[in-house]
Amino acid sequence: MKKIDLHIHTTFSDGTLSPEEVVRLAKEKGLSAVSITDHDEIGGIELAEKVGKEYGIEVIPGVELSAKREDKSIHILGYFIDLHNQKLIDFLRYMQGARLKRARKIILKLNEHNIDIEMKDVLKYSGHTGIGRPHIAEVLIEKGVVNNFQEAFYKYLGDGKSCYVSKADISTKSVIELIKNASGIAVLAHPSSGGVNKFIPELVSEGIEGIETWYPSHSENDIKKYLNLVDKYNLVPTGGSDCHGDRGRHPKIGEFWVEYEVLEKLKIKSQKLRR
Repeated sequence: MKKIDLHIHTTFSDGTLSPEEVVRLAKEKGLSAVSITDHDEIGGIELAEKVGKEYGIEVIPGVELSAKREDKSIHILGYFIDLHNQKLIDFLRYMQGARLKRARKIILKLNEHNIDIEMKDVLKYSGHTGIGRPHIAEVLIEKGVVNNFQEAFYKYLGDGKSCYVSKADISTKSVIELIKNASGIAVLAHPSSGGVNKFIPELVSEGIEGIETWYPSHSENDIKKYLNLVDKYNLVPTGGSDCHGDRGRHPKIGEFWVEYEVLEKLKIKSQKLRR
């Protein structure tokens, strides 16, 4: 049985593994294909593709984008995206700037809580792309403010907490259209998170093409529910670990996978959309 993982983050966003390390580990753990789906960033994909050719690992170009609907944050994965699409490149450049502004606001709020943290501390973990709350959490752990990621988000960084700052307000329709314009397939990520199930019919009307059905936190009932929705709306089911390397509680490479048949269905959907 060929195993794949279609949801992996690297050091280009909030993962701890480089794109090259992801591919090498995928080979070591017996995976046949992976998708690099960094937050608002595609810079690691070509690096992964290069190593993938050496190791015989198929690398699917992907990205994970955040959108807002009402008061909910909705994550949408884009697969088979054109890495040279100018609208996508411009949007990602804008989002990187928005992430930097958000990080500065969070740092100011932490300072107001008498927590000594500066942007240079955060950049030590994030580099200059894909900066996010996990990088700030790393600093809080390093400085002894909290003991772990869960505490950092529970006390300060989680939605609605004292130092939380919302992301840029981008509509789901805009994100889906952006992915489609870049010849990609838009897939709703981890649908059981954050109460976004009720929006699925609306997302379908906006052009969503798939649902991440197999996900580490999904129960058997969740999987059945999403498979029924996939059938109802003629969507494609996908799955992945949401691996962040050693950061957070997500599975490591090879600990969570789906069958290659899932990728075959995704490819068929992609081919139909490009005709």
